[in-house]
Formats: sequence, structure tokens, C-alpha cells
Amino acid sequence: MSAQREEILQAALEVFGARGFKGTSIDAVAERVGLTRQGVLHYFPSKKRLLLEIMEFRQRRVREHLSDRPVGEDWAGDFAEVIAFELDHPCFATVHNVMVAEAITGQEPAAGYVRDRCRSIQDHLTERLIERYGERLPSGLDARTAATAVHCLIEGVHQLWLVDRDADRYPQVIREALSALLGTEVADGPQPSATKG
Repeated sequence: MSAQREEILQAALEVFGARGFKGTSIDAVAERVGLTRQGVLHYFPSKKRLLLEIMEFRQRRVREHLSDRPVGEDWAGDFAEVIAFELDHPCFATVHNVMVAEAITGQEPAAGYVRDRCRSIQDHLTERLIERYGERLPSGLDARTAATAVHCLIEGVHQLWLVDRDADRYPQVIREALSALLGTEVADGPQPSATKG
């Protein structure tokens, strides 16, 4: 990814997080990054396209952060590390929750994106849990219920932290709660990175 493209995405993250999709204009993003409207449109031909690229940018940054970690050996720890990373980068959690708020009121493209994303995440988690544990986990939960519970826990933590940023305990809460949901022991080893607030 070019430096200019990444710079636009970072600026757009901040603007979308502050104003939401409806309240954000290409002009506002261009002003934030010091380009003309056409300069932004050269890389992102529409506001909807820019929004979708932002969400992919967020996922890519998370994957990069986890690239040195043996992902999959300690799922509770993996999720805790993702939460710690996102709390170190509040714009990711903020733009995600702005999207959810707009989805609740039926605003497009947020509503369609969030609905499809939620279904995709839960389906993916269910498949992975079945691959690893079968239809029923060591905790006694069936795979679909566990996947939904994991997803809800992650979503809730994002929201709670945004209204109480002094609370830095959430990565450990995720680690311990997911260990209980999955029916696994809390793994030893390094704790998730401390949040910067």
C-alpha cells in the first residue's frame, strides 16, 4: 500500500469516527489529509468505497499486529491481544461503534455492512470451533452458542471501553471470560500489551 493511500485511510478513520458515514464528506477527508477532493477520489472513487477500505485497513492492521504470534494455540489470548491492540488505537474501536450505531438506525451502507459482517464472523467462529472441538465445547456449550457469546463479549468490550477509557482491565477480562466459555485453562505466558488509554 502506498504511503499516500495509507495516510488517506488514517485521516478517514478519524473523520468517520467523529462524524459517522452520513456526516462525513470526501471534502472533509481531503482537508484532513491536505489533498484536494480529486486527490482523494483518485485513490477511492466513492465515500462508500472509502468506508469499506477503512474497515479492511483495520483488519489488516490487526493481522499485522498478530503476525509474530502463533495464532490459534491460545484463542483466549489471541482475542485478548486483539482487544489490547485496538484499545491502543482508539480510532479503530470508535469507527466500529459509529458504524454499529448507524446500522441500528438503518442507515446504509452501515446497516448492510454490519449485518453481513456479524453473520460472517459468527459463521467463521462456529466453523473454527467445530473444527477444533466438535459440535460441543469442553465448557458444555454448543459451537454456535459459543461463537455468538464470544462475538457479543468482544462487541460489548469495545463499547464499554469507549465510555470508560480508564478501565485497562478489558484484555484480561477477555482472556479469562473466553477461557471459561471455551472450557479451557487460562494459558500461562505474556499478558496482552498494556493499553495506552
